Amino acid sequence: MKHEYLLEARHVTKYFPITTGLFNRVVGHVKAVDDVSLGIRSGETFGLVGESGCGKSTLARVLLKLKKATGGDIRFEGRDIEQVSSSDLRKLRQEMQIIFQDPFGSLNPRFLIKDVIAEPLRTHRKMSAKEIDYRVVELMELVGLDVSRRNRYPHEFSGGQRQRVGIARAIALNPKFIVADEAVSALDVSVQSQVLNLLQKLQKDLGLTYLFIAHGLNVVRHISDRVGVMYLGKLVEVARTEELFAHPRHPYTKVLLSAIPKPSPHRTTERIILDGDVPSPANPPSGCRFHTRCPYAQEKCATAEPLLEPTGDDRQVACHFPL
Repeated sequence: MKHEYLLEARHVTKYFPITTGLFNRVVGHVKAVDDVSLGIRSGETFGLVGESGCGKSTLARVLLKLKKATGGDIRFEGRDIEQVSSSDLRKLRQEMQIIFQDPFGSLNPRFLIKDVIAEPLRTHRKMSAKEIDYRVVELMELVGLDVSRRNRYPHEFSGGQRQRVGIARAIALNPKFIVADEAVSALDVSVQSQVLNLLQKLQKDLGLTYLFIAHGLNVVRHISDRVGVMYLGKLVEVARTEELFAHPRHPYTKVLLSAIPKPSPHRTTERIILDGDVPSPANPPSGCRFHTRCPYAQEKCATAEPLLEPTGDDRQVACHFPL
């Protein structure tokens, strides 16, 4: 049976307890992810953006079952990943991979590059040493690395090259779904574009599906088919990339767009500066969580929580008064 989404999350939550005292009495919860629903189609890149601490990375780890969800339903190819057996979970790990933000900290400094890339093969596949070596060479060529340097250590490579190593490791098992968690944020702008182009080429050649996480919209525009915008643990808008950039409907999306540097001196769009700090996810505001900083907020926004509802053309907005 063919499903509309490769990966689908329904009303997913992830709360972290706040404890106090000798016996770690729970006195509250940090609501890192709070009632998030989304679907990612096979072969697409779904961009996820928002300020630091909004819950993007936590959501990604819950979707990969690296963290246990507090509530909700997550399905991969129609299978409930919370209900899979240990043996099925091992198979699932091969189909869902992650590329980390830090291209140095995510690599074992004591491993040769060839061993870093070979690690998932040794863990999940019954392959001879010769077969592993052949696959490592193949993977290095796929990501544009010099094969003759496979016997060197991570510190002997640049940041962009180390991230290519991380990408090679992520695709080693021929996964279907990859989370790229701030995968280019630690790189120079020129290197960012090279890595983005590589990810797009691999997607086309290998049929990959991406969840691409970033702080700002300027990066996701060039790689994403659709974009989801998160604020304080909740999705506030989901839309096709070009539609989101042309006509943002949630005030927070408009704020993020206004922060993108404009290359033309004739562009007159001014940056919107928000008042106040991001509220604590341990004590989020009532109603719309953005209302305390929203320049368009009205009385209803402080009391009634808006739902993420479809507005047509593959778009959803959580706002009482969409733009």
